[in-house]
Amino acid sequence: MSLTSALNSLTISTPFLHGSTPLSRFSKPTLQLPPSRPSTFVLPIRAMRSMQGRVVASSGDKTVAVEVTRLAPHPKYKRRVRKKKKFQAHDPDNQFQIGDFVQLEKSRPISKTKTFLAVPLPVKAKKEKKAEGVEKGSSSDLGIPLESQQQELQA
Repeated sequence: MSLTSALNSLTISTPFLHGSTPLSRFSKPTLQLPPSRPSTFVLPIRAMRSMQGRVVASSGDKTVAVEVTRLAPHPKYKRRVRKKKKFQAHDPDNQFQIGDFVQLEKSRPISKTKTFLAVPLPVKAKKEKKAEGVEKGSSSDLGIPLESQQQELQA
């Protein structure tokens, strides 16, 4: 019995038990984040550039095969050669037909082979040709009349 009474009378005095030593010096360092500004909705910057290609097959449901052509130097002859690769892309509305040009954007994996989303290309602004002629069209672009037009205006 003397052993149990000796153990009960034994007190452990460490600074940690009494709280006199702060634990922050001994604990893992915490990451201090800078104060965040009010967030506005901004689209994330995508690291991968989007690719453009032509639809070569649209037989599957909600899937199109897009052929992307790029120019790469030949390993031996150093001449630029066309390299083609086919990608499977997700077309949720089945809106693309064979021959359409689309833009491929990276997305989450949809299936084993589909990791791209097919998006229609933005329409480019086309220049309208005027029926008046090239000379008159170019002078009106500058806003300066030609010599022949100046004589007509003076007369």
